[in-house]
This record gives sequence, C-alpha cells and structure tokens, in this order.
Amino acid sequence: MYGLLASGLTAVYVGVVIGVGSIIGSRGSSFLTIAAAVAIALLFQPLRQRARRFANRLVYGERVTPYQVLSELVDRMGGAYDVDEVLQRTASVLAQGTGATRVEVWLRIGGELRHAASWPDDGAAAAPMQLGAHEALPPLEGVTRAVAVRHDQELLGALALEKPRSEPLTPTEDKLLHDLASQAGLVLRNVRLTAELRSTIDELRASRRRLVEAQDEERRKIERNLHDGAQQQLVALTVQLGLLEREADDSERVRQAATRLREALGDALDDLRDLARGIYPPLLADKGLAAALEAQSRKAAVATTIETDHIGRYPREIEAAVYFCALEAMQNVAKYAEASSAVVRLAERNASLVFEIQDDGRGFDTTTTTYGTGLQGMADRLDAIGGMLDIRSAPGQGTMVRGKIKLP
Repeated sequence: MYGLLASGLTAVYVGVVIGVGSIIGSRGSSFLTIAAAVAIALLFQPLRQRARRFANRLVYGERVTPYQVLSELVDRMGGAYDVDEVLQRTASVLAQGTGATRVEVWLRIGGELRHAASWPDDGAAAAPMQLGAHEALPPLEGVTRAVAVRHDQELLGALALEKPRSEPLTPTEDKLLHDLASQAGLVLRNVRLTAELRSTIDELRASRRRLVEAQDEERRKIERNLHDGAQQQLVALTVQLGLLEREADDSERVRQAATRLREALGDALDDLRDLARGIYPPLLADKGLAAALEAQSRKAAVATTIETDHIGRYPREIEAAVYFCALEAMQNVAKYAEASSAVVRLAERNASLVFEIQDDGRGFDTTTTTYGTGLQGMADRLDAIGGMLDIRSAPGQGTMVRGKIKLP
C-alpha cells in the first residue's frame, strides 16, 4: 500500500512540477512546487483509500459486498439446511465480507456462552464462558471485534472476528457485522431451541435409565431384606415350634421356649414394619408428612428438629417424594456432614410445597462437587412430579437441601 501511495504521489509531483513546467516554460518555479504540494495534500486521502483497497484485494483476494453477504445469509436461512450448517455458513460469509482471518459464532445456553461454529473450521472449540452481569458479553480473547446477537431484546449469542493487525476494521465492515448480527438472531434462536431440546431429551433418557436402575436396586434390596431378615427369622420360629412340640412334657422348658419365641416373633414383626416403612410408611399414609418425619427424627443419628408452617395433606406422590427426599438428606447429614444438629422445615408458599433440610456441618464447594447417587435420585424424584431441587453449601458453613413442588 505504501509503495503504491509513494508511486502515486511521486507521479503527481512530477506531473505538476516537470510536466506543467515544461508546457508553460517555467519548470523551476516555486509556484509549481507549492501547487504540487497542494495537489498532493488534496489527493493524499483518496489515493490512500484506493491503494488500500487494491492492496487488500491483491493480498486477501476478492471480497463480496455487504449486500452479497446479507443476501447469501438470507438464502441459507430460507433453504432447507441443517442448523449447524447455517452457523458454519454464517461464519464463512462474514469472513468473506470482512477479510477476517478467523470468525467465531457463539451461542447462549442458560447462563453460558458456548462456541457453536468458526471459520476456518479447524475442529477446535473454545471452553464455555459465563455471562456477565445483566447478560453482558464476557471478554473474548484474541478477537478484533465482538457483537452481541439479540432477538426481542433477549441475548442469544455473539459474532466475533479477528483481523490482521495491519488491517483495522473499517466502518463499513463494522456496520456489516452489526447488520449480520441483527439478521442472525432468528437463526441463533432456532439453534438454541434445538440444542436445548436435544439436551432435554438426553437428560430425560438418562433420568429414565437412573429411575429404572433405582427401581431394580430397590427390588433387589427388598428381596435381600425378606430373604436375610424376616424369612430367616420365620424359619427359625418354625424350627423352635417343632422343638416346643417335642419338649411339651417339661413345663419350665416350655415356658422358656415360649418366651424366646415371643421375642423372636417381636423381632420379626419389627423387621417387617421397617420393611413396610421403607416401601411406604403407614404413618405417612395415616397422619401425613409432619408426623412421619417427626417419627424419623427421633431415630436420627444427628439431633434433628422438625419445623412446619401451615402444611396439610397432599397427593400421595407429593408426600412420598418429600418424605423420601427428606429422609435421604437426613441420612446424608449423618454420614457426611459431621454436624451436631439439623433442621427440617416444611411450608406451603405461593401454591407450592417447600421443604428444607439444613445442617451446621462442614459443608462443601458446590462448584466442584457433583451430585452423588442419593442427590441425583432426589432430583429425579422431584423432577418426575414437576419439582426442583437446590443445594446450597460452602466449606465450613453447613449445607441446605431445598426442594419445591408446585401443588395441583
């Protein structure tokens, strides 16, 4: 560009000073030198722009016009193309229109900005980034310009491009980037809906697998409990009854045997009651959540208090979900929290049943700890009836497990 500019300015100077001077017969005139300087000053900016366009075309090749870029994008949007291909083509046409060395298309999923497509397509995907306050774009490293893509004031993603250091972004290219971002809003909305739908389908499939596996495990547990507990005790009772029949002539030995039989029978009944409570506790069916959890709190390894606020009776599936989730949380407190006390709160608020289990234990970092089998089972159980689970904890500050179920 500088070579072309220098050649052009030299030609202007020579043309004015020598060419015009030869014609009028005064080549050494200072007036012609001043006139050449004025001409160069006036022609410098137009020559510079033309030299830059020519140099860019020579180095980077022919570029499409902004109109061609938008026209091609609209054609792609209107055709029967896969959403992933549309994003890739969006990156490609933006690179063609701006001469960028790299173009990236980002998609918003939840509170994150995720890499969706890039040009050139080298297969490398950047890590997701958290959005800033008020849906602000996070800083994108190594890009010359980044523009948010919005539709109906909702942030859907971003377009970012990187240009050579020797070629800054022109106002025309910046306007093209903004125009393309406004046109790409509908595309990103469709892609986002598709991605969220795929994610939901995958999560539903995984949730169903976990539920089936949990049901199979519970059936196996019941089978083991019946075989190893109540069944063995009842077999032993049968054997002892046979001995009692053979020793009926000794009344003292009969009384002792009868006492042992009553104790064994009592143990068998306790096991059966515990088994029944594990399947569905009779106290929950008869008297509701407060009474059933009060009974369990008296057996808890950690001192547990039950607090209720205007709760009544609810459909069986809701009461069962809250009961077993609270029971699982109380067991987790006893196993892992190293707590001295816990509180179970039940309340009905804004047509929803809310329960909380809070302890004063060691807590944990929720950003680095994933759900275990127990917590995932609680989340699946609540999700199956339209509820949600929230875990709040921090090292040294205890843990609160909170569930919310919308009432019918």
